[in-house]
Amino acid sequence: MRMSSKAVLHGIQTSKGEIDGRGFDSTKFHLSVDLGESSFGESLGVVTRPFKLGTSGEFDKWKHLKNSWPLTGIPVECDFDVVAGSDNTTKLTLLAIRPQAAQKAA
Repeated sequence: MRMSSKAVLHGIQTSKGEIDGRGFDSTKFHLSVDLGESSFGESLGVVTRPFKLGTSGEFDKWKHLKNSWPLTGIPVECDFDVVAGSDNTTKLTLLAIRPQAAQKAA
């Protein structure tokens, strides 16, 4: 099932190269996620979680922000694929990410 959601993007990491003759090329987007309740006690706040999306070409789309990245992150709109697992878990796969449209002043 496809789902759209708003999130905060805190960082982007790209990896490209070769190890033992095998090439790799990917980008990870670090988004805020709610800690929620854990089975090991209470939790409070948010953490970032990496979501893979595309190749290093995705990183290039955001590279112009390198010297002006806000400490609070960038509000984004994300499209996810949500798949239910057999063990009552859900798997989120990032399909697309884009900056949120600027709000017009009233």
